[in-house]
Amino acid sequence: MALFTQSVSFDWRLWEHDILGSLAHAAMLLKIGVLTKAEAREIENGLNSIAREICEGRFAWKLELEDIHMNIEAELTARAPAGAKLHTARSRNDQVALDMRMWMRDEIVDLDRELRALQEALVALGEGHAGVMMPGYTHLQRAQPVYFAHHLLAYVEMFSRDRERLLDCFRRANICPLGSGAIAGSTLPLDREMVARLLGFVDQKGRPRLTQNSMDAVGDRDFVVEFCADAALIAVHLSRLAEDWILWSTAEFGFVTLADAYTTGSSLMPQKKNPDVAELTRGKAGRVFGNLMALLTLLKGLPMAYNRDLQEDKQRLFDSADTVRAATRLMAGMVAHTTVHAEKCCAAAADPGLLATDLADFLVGEGMPFRQAHHLAGAAVGAAERMGKPLNQLTAKEWRQIDPAFGSGAPEVFDLRRAMSRRELAGAPGPRQVARQLARWRKLLAGA
Repeated sequence: MALFTQSVSFDWRLWEHDILGSLAHAAMLLKIGVLTKAEAREIENGLNSIAREICEGRFAWKLELEDIHMNIEAELTARAPAGAKLHTARSRNDQVALDMRMWMRDEIVDLDRELRALQEALVALGEGHAGVMMPGYTHLQRAQPVYFAHHLLAYVEMFSRDRERLLDCFRRANICPLGSGAIAGSTLPLDREMVARLLGFVDQKGRPRLTQNSMDAVGDRDFVVEFCADAALIAVHLSRLAEDWILWSTAEFGFVTLADAYTTGSSLMPQKKNPDVAELTRGKAGRVFGNLMALLTLLKGLPMAYNRDLQEDKQRLFDSADTVRAATRLMAGMVAHTTVHAEKCCAAAADPGLLATDLADFLVGEGMPFRQAHHLAGAAVGAAERMGKPLNQLTAKEWRQIDPAFGSGAPEVFDLRRAMSRRELAGAPGPRQVARQLARWRKLLAGA
């Protein structure tokens, strides 16, 4: 029974926040007269000595005491008799809700920093290869030419949205539940606002942010679900980035080479260089999705308010945070140490078939309806295939044979540099737009 119900084997990670919460609670109990100055000082010294021992790895966690809260409280009471007063007007229900909110706030800040570093690595790689073109793909088939940097900036945009979601999640997590008790608050004159201020649960104007319903405060885990949902979407984006790197590093693409530190060899085939970091990042997305589903399933049938089922939230939360942070950090390093083969990228981008849409646009510019222009451009592609030659090598006579509408201007469509210079709409992959976006992101990330 003890082994089945214990949580200290994993919730010990909340120790720092548990102690900070207890210090704030003790300061408040001193203010309202529950503790004397001597008792408050005794409790503070005891908690600080426990914190030092935990930091140094000398603290002995006891499974029979079930959780982080009882382990620290029991040890405190053994060292400082006044520690027996610390749990006044406090339940493990609002205590764990507080610890998790504080832990998650710190985790969001750290994960945001990891995502920014990944964005910086992508921008730096794009800046270092600003003139490199490559095919853009739809359905994993060559579609239209883009700049390599434009492709990387798509991920920068994705991770920017992830960071915005985390910031929004932080705002909802940053509400202090302490003082809610087990379910119905306390009859003592607690100063909840004081505790909130001491622990940083304030808005941008420094006003304390408090939970407004004691039952919801102890039973709410929406903030955990929200973080794990955000983590799941981050994992999606990391997995997509990993898939591009995996494809690009194959001999079939040959666009990049990964640094040895982010690959492994084969146990049998000596020529192999496997993209293990990228593959594991892609694979670990599944466990992050699973954690989110486990939490949703955990919560869906719980009656109000606290239930012991909620103990199961921590491992799912911790695992999602650990997995996504590790993957983000390693992907940033992998991107930063990637060698780009510009000649391979540019050779693939030189495929004239990538400009078939430009050919249709040329006809539209001559006054032809797009559907007809699209049909004629397709006819030109088919004719070139039958003749066994690239589109840009069709002669003037062959163009006229396909349709007189092509005239003498059709071959000029296949000047790749000129074609890219025409893509200067906002968000398009034209050279000036890409340079502008790289500069914009460099400035934004420098100030983030």
